[in-house]
Amino acid sequence: MVCTPRTVTVGSAEETAQLAVALGVRLRPGDTLLLDGAVGAGKTHFARHMIQSLLREPEDVPSPTFTLVQTYDTSSGSLWHADLYRLSSVYEIEELGLSEAFDTAICLIEWPDRLGQLTPNDALFLRFTQGATDDSRIVTARWTDPKWNAPLQDWNAL
Repeated sequence: MVCTPRTVTVGSAEETAQLAVALGVRLRPGDTLLLDGAVGAGKTHFARHMIQSLLREPEDVPSPTFTLVQTYDTSSGSLWHADLYRLSSVYEIEELGLSEAFDTAICLIEWPDRLGQLTPNDALFLRFTQGATDDSRIVTARWTDPKWNAPLQDWNAL
């Protein structure tokens, strides 16, 4: 079942952070978000604010560009934030342990096109594109698994 994509336009970095926080409280272990968009589109900003909102104790949330994966113990369970930009093969992704994390943790994956056949069928795909102003972004959500219907029911109001 393919669901109708939903799009929201955020006018600032603060609104992007608010969108991330609002969606973050709805996530549970086994949920995967695939964050797609050009460099500078807001993927890491979105992920950072989502993660910070779920942490039990405040801590720095660096981009995983060089570490590839950062893991966090959050109020909603284990969370993995991965940046796959520098990877060139599915075998490298398997070595990170992401396949197992998809079942047991909340996963935020930047550059999801690198996943190939490892892409979870039940993932939520979020595409970030530049809006009309420098600070605005258009975020489009697509999914096939009905588990996303309820969390995204009021997507435009988030």
